[in-house]
Parts: sequence; structure tokens; C-alpha cells
Amino acid sequence: MTAGLSGGQFEVGPAPSLRGEAAGEGTPIVLCHGITATRRYVVHGSRLLERAGFRTISYDARGHGESDPAPAGEGYGYPRLVDDLERVIEQQVGAGRFLLAGHSMGAHTVVAYALRHREALAERVAGLVVIGPVFRGGEIPDSAYSYWDGLAEALERGGVDGFVEFIGGQQEISPAFRDSVLRFTRERMLAHEHLDAVLAALRETPRSRPFEEISELRGIKVPALVVASHDEADPGHPYRSAVAYAEALPQATLVSEEEGESPLAWQGGRLSRQIASFQESLSSSSLL
Repeated sequence: MTAGLSGGQFEVGPAPSLRGEAAGEGTPIVLCHGITATRRYVVHGSRLLERAGFRTISYDARGHGESDPAPAGEGYGYPRLVDDLERVIEQQVGAGRFLLAGHSMGAHTVVAYALRHREALAERVAGLVVIGPVFRGGEIPDSAYSYWDGLAEALERGGVDGFVEFIGGQQEISPAFRDSVLRFTRERMLAHEHLDAVLAALRETPRSRPFEEISELRGIKVPALVVASHDEADPGHPYRSAVAYAEALPQATLVSEEEGESPLAWQGGRLSRQIASFQESLSSSSLL
């Protein structure tokens, strides 16, 4: 299926219909956002990747942004998120090689995609950009889900205001970043057309496992750029998690902002330059 390979907005069916946009010409890069975010919140509106020779393909995950909620009986687990990513790649990339980039839930989605396709991965995927991963596999106590359940309850009872208030009360955000975090949290929540679907995702996605053990990532034989954030500003995406991914992925490079700076993952222009530099290193190695 090759419809939609020109730029502009696109829609991928069948149900749930996923809505996104493509821009630029050159190496395709598919961008996957985090839970409760939308397609804007991977490179935060930056157009540097298009200027650097990429065709950026971004889409709203099921139930997020402009995309439809999950059909009855499907839900918001990682197997379904990978199915959706496959549909976007089929329509918007076609048969060529491409890069995959994802933040948080999106990072887990691209890793789960890579594991599903590991046997022929290097033939299609030139590299992965794994931004702010959280899940590290292994046994997870029920208490670990209390934060996500609390977020869901806050959204259900108090709407966007309740959601933002819960994050402000629960996350140990440095005062230097607190106002910025709460502001863009509110902005991204107001961008959703189906808050009931976001609520369902909050209850389901964190309980889904993109893999069982982090040692499985050793089977991903493509170059990877892992983007970490320091915990002072972004405690929800622990620095140690990104380090664990970088250690497990056999061809990984770890990058981050300096301590005390705004997280690299929040800075669309700087993050895009890191991705462009990563792509250049692949080109110089004749991998892309």
C-alpha cells in the first residue's frame, strides 16, 4: 500500500483510524510519542529534521490526539501499538529503509517492533532512536502501578485540571522546571479528542510489557541512539532506565543534557540535531 507517500496529513485504516502527518523529503523517520502525548511531542514542532534531509512521519497513537479509540476488545497494549506502527510503516514508508524514533511509550513501541522483526530488522531499519525509556523488564510489583492508576482516577474525576494537579503533587520536579512541566502537560492534554480513550490507555498500557527481560534487547542488531534525561527535571523517565537500554542494545550510543539543563528530550531543535548527527554517522559507515 503506497497511498499517502506525498507530504501532508494522512489517515491510516482500518479501525482504529490513525491520523498523522508527513513532511520533507529524504530518509524516512517514523516518530512515536509517549502516553498522554500527541504526535507533536517527539520533536516538539521542530522542522530541523526536514531541513536536514529527512521525511518525518508522525502520527497519533490509538486513542490519542486525533486518532480513533481502540475498537471494542482490542485495548492499548504494546502488541496492538506495534500493529498500528506496522500499518503506518506500510502506508507511509513502503518498501524502503527507514529510521524509528520514539519517546517513553513510543520508545517501548519501537523496541517492541524491533524485537518482533529482529530476524530481518537490519534489512529495513537503519537505526533506532530510543528517548526516555522507562520499562526495564523483570518482575513488577502491583504497587508500581499506583501512580498510573492515580493519574487515571485524577483524569476521570477532575478532567485535565485534576490530571495536571496530580502530576504537580506526585512528581518530585525541581522548582526550576515545575512551571514548564505543568504548562506543557496541560497543553498536550487539551489536544486530545477522546479523553476517555486516554483514560483507558492510562489503565492498560503501563500493565502491558513490550518485552519480558531487558536482556532481549541484545538481539536488536541495528545502531541505536538512546536519549536520557536527568531525574531532577524528569523523574518520570529515570536516567538509569536509559542507561540500562544503552547497555543492553549492542550498538547503542547514550546522549543526554548536562545536569541542571532542560532535558534534551524536551528540546525539539537540539534533539533533532542529535538525530541528524546519528543519521550522518550511519551514512558515513555505509549503513544507510
